[in-house]
Amino acid sequence: MTSNKNKEEKPQIPRSKSNLETWIIGKEFRFEASHQLPNHDGKCARLHGHSWRGVIYVAGNKLINSGAKQDMIMDYEDIKQYMKPLLDNYLDHYHLNETTGLANPTSEAIAKWIYEQLEDQIPGLVAVRIDETCTSQCVYSKGIGNFLLLENKDDL
Repeated sequence: MTSNKNKEEKPQIPRSKSNLETWIIGKEFRFEASHQLPNHDGKCARLHGHSWRGVIYVAGNKLINSGAKQDMIMDYEDIKQYMKPLLDNYLDHYHLNETTGLANPTSEAIAKWIYEQLEDQIPGLVAVRIDETCTSQCVYSKGIGNFLLLENKDDL
């Protein structure tokens, strides 16, 4: 008889027993910006920049039932318009330490900052993803349960 104590178990994502449909859409955005992490113990303490990529995730369980946006949760163009003032006035070609008010603008802090700027404007906002590099990402959501619907990390 072998013991399963040492066998690593994959965490199970809770599944709803209801038949409630949910759609999650994502709208990508990009910006170029510098930042400095003054508390970092490595090279990120120096002023440097990135080609940032982000995604705004919106979820809903009902689609618009008529009009030009019929069968959508939200028009991608609407999400783009909500992001435009943030990109134009705070993010694209700016020094994030200065424009966001964040003393230590990590990917985590930037994702939360963007979420908080948009949460009262975008109904159904569930998460903001920020890619600092092509291999380093952060997803911020208020209540991780809202975002566990994306089961496969490759879907992020």
